[in-house]
Amino acid sequence: MIGPTLGFYFARRFASAVALIFFGCVGLIMLVDFLEMARRTADRENVTTAMVALVTLYRAPAFTEQLLPFAVLFGAIATFVLLSRGLELVVARAVGLSAWQFTAPALIVAFLIGVFATCVFNPVSAEFKERANELESQMFGSSATLAATGKRDFWVRQQGIDGQAIIQAGASSQGGRVLSSVVVYEFSNDGKLMERVEARTATLGDGAWILNDARVLVPGQDLQTFDTYLIATNLDPAQVQDNLIAPETVPFWQLPAAIRSAEHAGFGATRYRLQFQSLLARPFLLVAMVLIAAVVGLRVFRFGGVGQTILGGVAAGFLLYVGTKLAEDLGEAGIVHPLAAAWFPAVAGIVMGALILLHREDG
Repeated sequence: MIGPTLGFYFARRFASAVALIFFGCVGLIMLVDFLEMARRTADRENVTTAMVALVTLYRAPAFTEQLLPFAVLFGAIATFVLLSRGLELVVARAVGLSAWQFTAPALIVAFLIGVFATCVFNPVSAEFKERANELESQMFGSSATLAATGKRDFWVRQQGIDGQAIIQAGASSQGGRVLSSVVVYEFSNDGKLMERVEARTATLGDGAWILNDARVLVPGQDLQTFDTYLIATNLDPAQVQDNLIAPETVPFWQLPAAIRSAEHAGFGATRYRLQFQSLLARPFLLVAMVLIAAVVGLRVFRFGGVGQTILGGVAAGFLLYVGTKLAEDLGEAGIVHPLAAAWFPAVAGIVMGALILLHREDG
């Protein structure tokens, strides 16, 4: 077994490289997002620079979650290449260490990073994303403005006491209980438009939506304003969840409850199952990235050709990531079972990386 001193040294080098790449890219992403958000809000007097910076901060974790596999891949490649060029792997070989032994610290660190990302970072990311949605709703105002700036609207259809209603919302929070930038179209039982209601927010209460700062337009009548306006509904949070809450905004620890709620309400829980299994498989996906990098590092050590081999390792990592996204799309469409869609890329990457490493190491 590799000694603790050398093992901690390799682990520290790998963790430092991953952190440097990750936080460097996070800073770049936040800068670009801040500039874009500042451009979109330049003509809004009620939006301050502090609000734009806060929205950028809240949006950053959701963006950077997708960055983590690449940070691990590039960090591992950089670590192994630098160790090889510094002849430190030569020394490790000289004392009888195999590729599996000097790769083990990076594998352990990558697995722990994946566990941390799933159990801690993902819930924080989901919470920050929800806060970002609320702030964006306040900044951009009506849902029409949100749509004009590229913001996705949510639509819900419900059956009330007097007829059907279609609800359009710019953003949702608190598990679908609170909507922002709301427009409601109420129809009678014979399909005739009864009224159009605009509101700043709508809160799902017991049997009714509670609209705040509402403006009600009834055909043939003058516009009316209300501080509070009620619209009857037969929906509960579990029923609106499937339409209003994207799986990416549900924290990891709440996904099992979301799956049960969706199934109990009669909605399909495929997206939530896929997200849950993908988060469980994330540590193993990062392990697969390290194995790909180890193959690159070992070839650099033995055969040379640094540039070409590194390019091949980067391409392999990108293919694995693209395969992961393709499998998720197939799983979300119901073509592949969510369990297989989430776990197959990680397992396939680990198996292929291990086989190539065995071939290169032992012949």
